[in-house]
Amino acid sequence: MLEIFEAVDVIVAPATPYVAPKLGQVTSMLDGVELPVRANIGIHTQPISFIGLPVVAVPVPLEPMPIGVQIIAAPWREDIVLRVAYALERSGVVSAPRPRGF
Repeated sequence: MLEIFEAVDVIVAPATPYVAPKLGQVTSMLDGVELPVRANIGIHTQPISFIGLPVVAVPVPLEPMPIGVQIIAAPWREDIVLRVAYALERSGVVSAPRPRGF
């Protein structure tokens, strides 16, 4: 992984294998296979967490539900992932949906 960061500052990768599940949703379909949500929602973030790279996961507002992407940087470069996440938020590319009623 360290070699990758010799050529790039960040990697943007999926954070989840499917759109955000609804509250209380127990299973989700992925490539025609029904899978338990809880066991599979972190399948893309777990390897990054395991090797200890700094990462920020952010929601991309899509309809009908958002997707999550993760911004990953080299070790000890939390400053980069936070700056990229902030720039994406400021440009409107990523944002958390406002709760209903607010």
